[in-house]
Amino acid sequence: FLLSLKLKNKTKGKLQKRICQVILDHFEKQYTMELGNIWTSIRDVFTCPLCWQYAVLLNKFSQSAELESTLRVRGYHPAFQGPLPYLPASLKCYIRRTPGKFPAQKHQTGKLKEYYLLNAASLLPVLALEVKDGENVLDLCAAPGGKSVAILQCARPGRLHCNEYDDLRSRWLKQTIESFIPDPLINLITVSKLDGRQIGDLKPELYDKVLVDAPCSNDRSWLFCSDIQQATLRLIQRKELSSQQFQLLRSAIKALRPGGSLVYSTCTLSKAENSDVINLILNSCSNVMPVDISEMAKAVSQEFTFLSGMQQHELLVVPEKGRAWGPMYLAKLKKM
Repeated sequence: FLLSLKLKNKTKGKLQKRICQVILDHFEKQYTMELGNIWTSIRDVFTCPLCWQYAVLLNKFSQSAELESTLRVRGYHPAFQGPLPYLPASLKCYIRRTPGKFPAQKHQTGKLKEYYLLNAASLLPVLALEVKDGENVLDLCAAPGGKSVAILQCARPGRLHCNEYDDLRSRWLKQTIESFIPDPLINLITVSKLDGRQIGDLKPELYDKVLVDAPCSNDRSWLFCSDIQQATLRLIQRKELSSQQFQLLRSAIKALRPGGSLVYSTCTLSKAENSDVINLILNSCSNVMPVDISEMAKAVSQEFTFLSGMQQHELLVVPEKGRAWGPMYLAKLKKM
């Protein structure tokens, strides 16, 4: 037991050493102002990777009854249990309250993985999108591919267009799709490396549903940036992100057919990249309206902590110990 405790403390020490003080100081200033007292408990989760939790999304194309029983034995339970407005029986995700990570599976050519490890909150944008069989769907900023995989667990789209502009991340996306999706279904998927800000002009009014999981200041990973120069550069670039996110959203709206719906999401707490971007879109685009997603939030409130005071068309999942999911912001819009 003492040896185990020593190793745990040693690991904790290593993790604590990697926290980037420049980023933490920046977050401290911004989020104390934006979030008030709740920031303290969020910071405690951010700075303690040993209390982070990971969900296990099962792959319906490589099902294993043995895996589900193993997860239950290890204390996992289904993350989503009705009554959600949209919850396909084929979407199975397991979580547990205690920290820790289920062993990852390696990519093997020609062999499908049985599950995908992820932050459970990242499935909420997919549930909010409510994809139905036969719909044309665009995942505008798709890498590393978890949300695309989740969409395909929910329904069989007519077409699924997965776009990723960054070259390295595009390769990662392709590998994820190969690892989780069988050959017949891969034929329904198009993977492209287009600038997302131009897709609306290139493919106007083509899609029934669009997911914009926008590039953002990823709070958790930024906090452990070991390169001070890179961290400083990120903070400078952070100011430009909201402009890029707005352009991506505007492009997504152009790509959406009238009557279609769109979900915007980020993994940051930053108001400038979340509510401010959505408000700017609603104020500048007369052909979109907000969609109430508060019922979904109520249905999952046992497993997720949401920031209070948000509007009905948006949610912000904030991490706390025992429910360390998030941050995950999402908002839903409909094109008139």
